Amino acid sequence: MSSYRKPVISQRDGVTVISLGSEYKNLDERGLDDVKSVILDVSTTADPPIVVIDLSHTGFFGSAFIEILFRAWNRLNSKDNGKFCISGLTSHCREVIDVTHLDSLWMIFETIDDAVEALAQK
Repeated sequence: MSSYRKPVISQRDGVTVISLGSEYKNLDERGLDDVKSVILDVSTTADPPIVVIDLSHTGFFGSAFIEILFRAWNRLNSKDNGKFCISGLTSHCREVIDVTHLDSLWMIFETIDDAVEALAQK
């Protein structure tokens, strides 16, 4: 049984926000099961299919988490008007996204507010 709490899911202006709290500071293999199921489930069921993943408390993630993000993006990208973005990247996590060139696939925002404003259904 994981000692992690599930990520917090909220709705703002037609945008589903998945917030990973401070217990997800280090997204190593140990904490990925809960995160994976939540992110992939939300990416499948969000209506409208617009999702922001807030990583403002996350200081480290590896390739296994990148795979989860990619799978979520792929699910959302395959839907009509599907949108996926990340907010709140710390400097190390931003560097990982930049080095892997995933910033060319995914929209990146400094804050949840910026992301919701850009993606909200008006």
